[in-house]
Amino acid sequence: MTIAPADAAVSLKLDSESATVALAGRVARLAQAGDVIALRGELGSGKTTFARGFIRALGRADEEVPSPTFTLVEVYDFPDGAPAVWHFDLYRLGESEDVYELGFEEALGGGILLIEWPERLGPLLPRERLDVELSAGSSATTRGVRLAAGRVWSRRLAILGCS
Repeated sequence: MTIAPADAAVSLKLDSESATVALAGRVARLAQAGDVIALRGELGSGKTTFARGFIRALGRADEEVPSPTFTLVEVYDFPDGAPAVWHFDLYRLGESEDVYELGFEEALGGGILLIEWPERLGPLLPRERLDVELSAGSSATTRGVRLAAGRVWSRRLAILGCS
């Protein structure tokens, strides 16, 4: 799993699923239009849990947030002119260029992109992004997370208290 060189990186231990959701909510509140957040990790590592927490933090706590494993993308619109969140799950993507058929360019033009399995994009994955790499912890509910940030997100990690 290749992660682009980062201007800032931090590793955290999350002691529960609710801690993963809370971190996602904190990241969501700092996200802006045009941001790309690459969610990395093995199957079951918590990528969709993070995405669900992120989306619910911007919308309603009971927002239905299905995994886009079969649809490949779900778009969430929010009130008050907030940018849409495009939740991509590229596990089943054939060729990296196929992402354009899913609205990838439109999403980059003004949405916030959450991308599960970002490595499927190859060179199409924007260099300026936040990488969130989740891994299994010592128990079924704990996770390790590594946040690796480009220039823009490195400043935001400091705001999160993660630098």
